Amino acid sequence: MTAPKQLRDLAVERLRAMIAQGKLRGGDWLRQAALSAELGISYTPIREALKQLEAEGLVEHVPYRGVRVVEFRLDDILDIYAIRLALEPQAAASAAQRIAEPDLEALRQLHGRMCQLHGAEALAEVRELNERFHLKIVEASGRTYLIRTLRAIWTWFPKMLWSQFLPDGDPPQREAQDNADHAQILAALEARDPEAAECATRQHLERARQTLLDALEAQAGVNPR
Repeated sequence: MTAPKQLRDLAVERLRAMIAQGKLRGGDWLRQAALSAELGISYTPIREALKQLEAEGLVEHVPYRGVRVVEFRLDDILDIYAIRLALEPQAAASAAQRIAEPDLEALRQLHGRMCQLHGAEALAEVRELNERFHLKIVEASGRTYLIRTLRAIWTWFPKMLWSQFLPDGDPPQREAQDNADHAQILAALEARDPEAAECATRQHLERARQTLLDALEAQAGVNPR
């Protein structure tokens, strides 16, 4: 790996983190000079990093104006949940038929660790583990285009959701419900039961979507649907 590529990757990683943590919010303009000074990285790796983030859907180039963080609308979130509901249950069903024992053990460890974590101080780790849990199942499906599509969505969807809609954390009821849902999904995979894995995954996503809508309604004081 060459030094410029290392610097580009470092810039990508740090900018992703700034977006995920809400330090860069939807609509914020990303000026190369300011980013170069803040990150201590020269212009060229910054420019290449912005191209990478644009390809991932985290930022967008506006002609004659520059680059800004993508600003999601509620409709975008609902569309993404619709895509996840169409694809992730299928991936779980396929995974139930072919998942290897090492992958099951990895899921057990991820689930066990999530069940041990509580409170705002553990939020970042829980979110990372949750992403790894879902993607491990998707990858175990062995279905190339499902994997490619869902991996792309997971690259930016949770980060934009957290920074723009839930900067202070997930609704309190999500923690226990997510752990219970993950236990059901894991049990279905261990039983090699495609129908149960598909059903448990669909119910989990439907509950997550509804909890999000309820939280947004409470924040705004209006019905977001």
